[in-house]
Amino acid sequence: MDERRLNNNIRRLRFDHDEMTQQQLADAVGVTRQTIAAIEKGKYSPSLELAFRMALIFGLPLEKVFSYDLIHEKGQEEE
Repeated sequence: MDERRLNNNIRRLRFDHDEMTQQQLADAVGVTRQTIAAIEKGKYSPSLELAFRMALIFGLPLEKVFSYDLIHEKGQEEE
């Protein structure tokens, strides 16, 4: 059975925005640094509201920050 996984570009986007730290992003969106770290690692999925807040910080549409990718049984991803 194929599954889907939420992926993100947060780490890259932080560095593209003057090397923003996890703490700076966390402060800007109102969560803890640990929450940002967990989202970056794919261990935690943000609420829709938090995802939109993060996208607004980067000045990008939501789909440029997060993607919901298909994972095939063999472990291959499809975008």
